[in-house]
Amino acid sequence: MDDQQPTSTAVPVGHDGTRVNIEERPAPAGGPALAMLGVLGGVALIALGVWLIARFSPDTFNGFAALAIVLFLVAVVPWTAVSVISPGQTRVVQFFGRYVGTIRRTGFVITVPFSVRHNVSVRVRNFETSELKVNDADGNPINIAAIVVWQVADTAKAMFAVEDYGDFVHVQSESALRHVAMSHPYDGPGAETLRGATDLVSEEIAAEVAERVAVAGVEVVEARISNLAYAPEIAQAMLQRQQAGAIIAAREQIVTGAVTMVTDALARLEAEDIVSLDDERKAAMVSNLLVVLCGDSRATPVVNTGTLYP
Repeated sequence: MDDQQPTSTAVPVGHDGTRVNIEERPAPAGGPALAMLGVLGGVALIALGVWLIARFSPDTFNGFAALAIVLFLVAVVPWTAVSVISPGQTRVVQFFGRYVGTIRRTGFVITVPFSVRHNVSVRVRNFETSELKVNDADGNPINIAAIVVWQVADTAKAMFAVEDYGDFVHVQSESALRHVAMSHPYDGPGAETLRGATDLVSEEIAAEVAERVAVAGVEVVEARISNLAYAPEIAQAMLQRQQAGAIIAAREQIVTGAVTMVTDALARLEAEDIVSLDDERKAAMVSNLLVVLCGDSRATPVVNTGTLYP
């Protein structure tokens, strides 16, 4: 008889597993005219209350006093609903803990009375990550940093989906930068290297950061590598390797050019019938020309009055 193992319910892991069921929506809000009307109405009610209080004696308490108190309380209502919003700013409105909506219009506005309004900036921001020390795809330690440009797109998610959306963007940006840097070699013959394909790597960083911070209602405008270098402990060795590679490449180009020049010289000598050379003389001439063309120092001519043959 087979033992039946209890089946466990799969728990989502990763970005798709986040449980954020809130999205931005517009909050009820009036323009400057309605806001000013509310403020002036409150002032008028207070003035009326003061006039009513002045009509009864301090030793007596009658209906005038009760009405004045009510007028004072009513006058406060519109004052709790007005706000001044600058360009690039929004107000996330909460009414007794419930999310009402977001005000994106600027200027003097009026909204739900007795509500709590949180200021959320939708301006474009940027920051530079700290210089991270990671190992590239080849295992070489490198130092890398990047500049991330971002903006709040969904104020509701930024306010309620994460604890601190600014800190969240910073931490996730460094995590994404570290992951992308470990996926590419610093330098090499391939096309997708950190040093040779900066634009491609920057696009990967921006895409990965955007995926990580989407849960916070943030959009990434761009991301660029600001600092990239080998770690100090291997920088000198890598510099010597790069210099050796450059020297080898230069030598290959010099030899290729020298062989081409020697070939052209022999072809012209034969084509114009200037001199007739056998294989031994051709070999000697090729050897001399290659020494002259490929040598590091200036060649010293030697006059030979003899002959190659005994």
